[in-house]
Amino acid sequence: MTEAAVKKVNRWPFVLPLVVVTVLGGIFVKRLADVEQGVDPKSIPTVLANTPAPAFDLPPLPGRGEALRSEDLKGQVTLINFWGSWCVACVAEHPMLLEIAKSGVVKIQGIAWRDDPTDSLAWLAKHGDPFDRVGQDPRSRAAIDFGVVAAPESYVIDKQGIIRYKESGIITRDKWQNTIKPLIEKLKLEPVNK
Repeated sequence: MTEAAVKKVNRWPFVLPLVVVTVLGGIFVKRLADVEQGVDPKSIPTVLANTPAPAFDLPPLPGRGEALRSEDLKGQVTLINFWGSWCVACVAEHPMLLEIAKSGVVKIQGIAWRDDPTDSLAWLAKHGDPFDRVGQDPRSRAAIDFGVVAAPESYVIDKQGIIRYKESGIITRDKWQNTIKPLIEKLKLEPVNK
């Protein structure tokens, strides 16, 4: 190896950390700018925002009413909540869902994700049932179509069946009062396009 080639090889231990620090610095500056513009740094955005909700036709839990179909959502603002009896975070979120349902601000449609129907029914009997309807999604077809990452995950669907908001994780009182409820109330005032 020539002396010039050795010098080039020997530069990498010094250049590589500089490149890494520059890239990480750029990411930090971008995240900081997002926070200053009101973007929640913990939120996981959805590429489905402002697009029609995926089509689905989910069977109901046994003895629990009608099927949950995407076409039934049109004409009203709806909150869809993906949950499961196996989900620890769903237990923490559930009192808020019960409160939302009791308020009458919006109907909550539940999707029991990768759950045994018997376990779902027992869980609702134990913790309370805030859902207007509950569809079963044992093979994750609806969850995949919505891009669900982890339960609980909730979506606000407008009167036209368009996804207008996604909440990844627990709906907290703060999120409900300051973000989700005002959006739902605004969407309820919009006319239904036919």
